[in-house]
Amino acid sequence: MSLADHQAARPKGPAWAIVGLGAVLFVMLVGLGTWQMQRLAWKEALIAAVDQRIGSASRPLSELERQFAETGDVDYWPVEATGRLLNDRESHFLATWRGQSGFFVYAPLELLDGRVLFVNRGFVPFDRKDPSTRTEGQIADLVTVKGLARNPLAEKPSSLVPDNDPAKNVFYWKDLAAMAGRASVPADRIVPFFIDADATPNPGGLPIGGVTLVDFPNNHLQYALTWYGLAAALLAVLGAWLISRRRA
Repeated sequence: MSLADHQAARPKGPAWAIVGLGAVLFVMLVGLGTWQMQRLAWKEALIAAVDQRIGSASRPLSELERQFAETGDVDYWPVEATGRLLNDRESHFLATWRGQSGFFVYAPLELLDGRVLFVNRGFVPFDRKDPSTRTEGQIADLVTVKGLARNPLAEKPSSLVPDNDPAKNVFYWKDLAAMAGRASVPADRIVPFFIDADATPNPGGLPIGGVTLVDFPNNHLQYALTWYGLAAALLAVLGAWLISRRRA
């Protein structure tokens, strides 16, 4: 091939811009795929850690309080606490459980030292929101609650989530401070996390405990393969275009 032929086959002007743009897009697509692979490793480690926590022995509340003070994280650790339920100060969290709409009942548990821990006792249907409709489950005696510790939320998780309505006792996200305020619990008496009660049956069958949902969507491998596939497709298209240009 003569020098003139080489010069004719070499991309010029807009062609160089197309090749450069393709290279940038290729790097971006590969980078996104690699990021998803990193997210995959993180998610798998998280799932393994949560599985290990849930399968461990129940721990005293005082031990988890020390851990929360140090790390700010007690999510899914089994725990137990003893006290009296303040049934007349329940907060109700809008929820769907096993296809049925209703509420999760968050009841203050007054501990033996006078502090208060909010317990998600479980699910009640819409028509059983009023505690007077389920008096059998309003335990008055000293009770030991076992379940999973849950971290509080610092703020509303999304702008799409409605604002809580403490006046109507309807909560859309777990605002511990608002629940405590509605229950007239001073801030210095609040244990700074929740407990989701286990599935131990309550008198009268309500609330239904054991409602903790442990579900971590893990589609990162699928996303990574999608990004890598797009990068490979882009490379193939660019290669075919350059070959056809050279032949032309």
